[in-house]
Amino acid sequence: MVRRVKPYLLHASFKPDVEFDFDTYPFSVPAVRELENIKFHPNVTFFVGENGSGKSTVMEALAVALGFGPEGGTKNVQFSTVDSVSPLHDALRIAKGVPQPKDGYFLRAESFFNVASYMDSTGYVQGYGGSLHERSHGEAFMAVLVHKLRGNGIYLLDEPESALSPNRQLAALRAIHQLVEDQSQFIIATHSPILLSYPHAKIIQFDSSGLSEVAYEDTEHYAITQDFLNNYPRRLQQLLADEDDA
Repeated sequence: MVRRVKPYLLHASFKPDVEFDFDTYPFSVPAVRELENIKFHPNVTFFVGENGSGKSTVMEALAVALGFGPEGGTKNVQFSTVDSVSPLHDALRIAKGVPQPKDGYFLRAESFFNVASYMDSTGYVQGYGGSLHERSHGEAFMAVLVHKLRGNGIYLLDEPESALSPNRQLAALRAIHQLVEDQSQFIIATHSPILLSYPHAKIIQFDSSGLSEVAYEDTEHYAITQDFLNNYPRRLQQLLADEDDA
């Protein structure tokens, strides 16, 4: 596996001259308060955690601080259908490596439809291999990974597995690896145990206590999936039993 001496993104910290209140959102989120503890892996860094733990909030802030639009796309795609961007990005200082990326993309699952519509309206769809709306949701996601991302880039993916079947998640894993070998760096927020299996990646757990680095086999995603698949008849019986019978 190729490792760069210096990645494009090293770490993020709070600007010393910016005042904010740790009792107000998003600074009240435990993971946000510990944001300075994240050191990004030169290849792949994963954010994992329950819904509401702050993964997407941090991902959005990193993306906007790096110059991407809040709804996703390349840095040339700057629009917002809803003014809901948190102020976190204004408080961040991004430490970058010496090499400058030649490519970049922010894929945000929840607003990807809006990006696809924007690209159709501008006519700039050639880089995706054609209109994204003329594909299924999963095919459109794969079009980004396979056609749009060119390598030598910094790529932020927020729950890319949301539109992908297990088989397509395996294909996405291979596409990510090929881009890593082509001098790319990824930051990925995911619930997918398939994507999380990427070798040598750094996995950052977001929870009520803040941030911590965990091994793949120690993630809830791995443990719960493995337990359910190995014991699914009993687990289904437990989950679907009437409360009086439990």
